[in-house]
Amino acid sequence: MKDISQIMRQAQAMQAKINEAQKKLEAMEVEGTSGGGMVKLRLSGKNAMLGVSIDPSLLVADEGEILEDLVKAAHDDARRKLDDAQGEEMKGLSGGLGILPGFKMPF
Repeated sequence: MKDISQIMRQAQAMQAKINEAQKKLEAMEVEGTSGGGMVKLRLSGKNAMLGVSIDPSLLVADEGEILEDLVKAAHDDARRKLDDAQGEEMKGLSGGLGILPGFKMPF
């Protein structure tokens, strides 16, 4: 049986790795696009919208619904990219934790 102090050191080291990974995840930024790049949307690692860029040619009075759809599509693209990037970041950490594949950390 392992010495309790050794178990505590391992737990502290793992907690430090989790904290570091969480900071990296929160610092991430991704950009989603739609309409061939005519709409761009940036998200932070905390899912906060950081910015939206819309090509002026899309700002036509009678086509608001199209613009709404393009903004939603850009958001979906950014969200998917963020999930993928965060999943890749967590792969290395979860290997050391013995976490089951597909299990999401609470952050």
